[in-house]
Amino acid sequence: MNSSHPSEASPRHLARPSRSRVPLELGVVALLAFAATRPGLAHSPSAKPGASGAAAPAPARLTLFEDVRIFDGRHATLSAPSHVLVRGNVIERISTAPIAAEPDTTVIPAAGRVLMPGLIDMHWHAMLVRSTPTALLANDMGYTNLQAGAEATATLMRGFTTVRDMGGPSFALKRAIDEGLLPGPRIYPSGAVITVTSGHGDFRQLSELPRTLGGPLSRVEQLGGAAIADSPDEVRLRVREQLMHGATQIKLTAGGGVASPFSPLDVSTFTQEELHAAVEAAENWGTYVCTHAYTTASIQRSIAAGVKCIEHGHLMDDATARLMAQKGIWLSTQPFLDQGGAAALGPVEQAKMRQVVSGTARVYALAKKYGIKTAFGTDILFSQALAERQGAMLADLTHWYTPGEALIMATSTNAELLALSGPRNPYPGKLGVVEQGALADLLVVDGDPLQDIRLVADPGKNFLVIMKNGVIYKNTLPGFGR
Repeated sequence: MNSSHPSEASPRHLARPSRSRVPLELGVVALLAFAATRPGLAHSPSAKPGASGAAAPAPARLTLFEDVRIFDGRHATLSAPSHVLVRGNVIERISTAPIAAEPDTTVIPAAGRVLMPGLIDMHWHAMLVRSTPTALLANDMGYTNLQAGAEATATLMRGFTTVRDMGGPSFALKRAIDEGLLPGPRIYPSGAVITVTSGHGDFRQLSELPRTLGGPLSRVEQLGGAAIADSPDEVRLRVREQLMHGATQIKLTAGGGVASPFSPLDVSTFTQEELHAAVEAAENWGTYVCTHAYTTASIQRSIAAGVKCIEHGHLMDDATARLMAQKGIWLSTQPFLDQGGAAALGPVEQAKMRQVVSGTARVYALAKKYGIKTAFGTDILFSQALAERQGAMLADLTHWYTPGEALIMATSTNAELLALSGPRNPYPGKLGVVEQGALADLLVVDGDPLQDIRLVADPGKNFLVIMKNGVIYKNTLPGFGR
């Protein structure tokens, strides 16, 4: 599978004839040539894609999908044969009756194939996929950004039109994508992971201790990957810094993690007062805090502090799951079935990964038992090969859910969690659904994923059309334009 081939990343904002039926695979070269002619956008955390002066790819004025069966992202059924009209970047009309094409409409004859929302990954690390922990700390940041840009294009070509970035300096990457400098998904950035001394995210060497307040920043802090905070006041400062950069939500590490060298899984890190300081600072900006937390203690402390979303949760107990359901706390978790990607880690970290994997079946069982609001993400790190399994991990949800339930989770349910960013949402509008007024992030699938969800595991073959924000980046419908 090579879903990131450059020939599949094609802008469709160039002029074309009325009721165009010409191939749309124009290539990255055309995209970059287009971007080079456009002025940049003065950086502002509040700048929206397509704002005045931005170089975001312009969606075609009109796009008409003819003869599609619609999975709308909310219901595990397909519609009757239908037609969908996109005006600009918004779905304007859905009808079972034919829709007459206006002049300059781009028509996509789908011949009965499935039209569905773009997929959403709620736990992604855009800057951390194509490297190793050691290389990330040693490499020039320019090279890391180029790696991340290539991976962003591959992510979009896998049909993931939106990601929630859960830690890393992805603000510049997001800006470049929004301005049309390269193809990639919508990014909801958290910015630097906020951690305590010795916590998950602290990658310093022992020789760098002790830390002096106001002293030099460690390398991971200089890069914007993590921010160390050891008091409520420091937490407030670090949270406000990420919000200043443009974070849409805030992430803290409330307990130990797999990849960090000095954080056993069983430890609880931030105090409740420190966690609450983050919640207060985020709520002042109209958004929310999520915490990296595997264990019962770290999850319960997070909930007591006002955290709205728990990331992972693989080692929680029954009482904690019940508490999450009672209080309406989100669970953003991942179907870890093996140690894929752990080869880049040391033996201690690999042992921690085995412990997390052992809790996967239990966390999903508890989520279903108590009806916890559950989001889908992958948390893929340090492996380009593993990233190519992004869709396969979605299909892995069928160990516990029907294909329809899994696809609903990866579309409309994930979009519901994204909406918790409130006024910090950089992409106002409805995501994760195919309905009138929704943003036009759409896939045409060669087959029925509600019957065979493994179709999403091979996007290069099965996703024939990929549209984000009204722009088509891939169109390989058989015989199209010939």
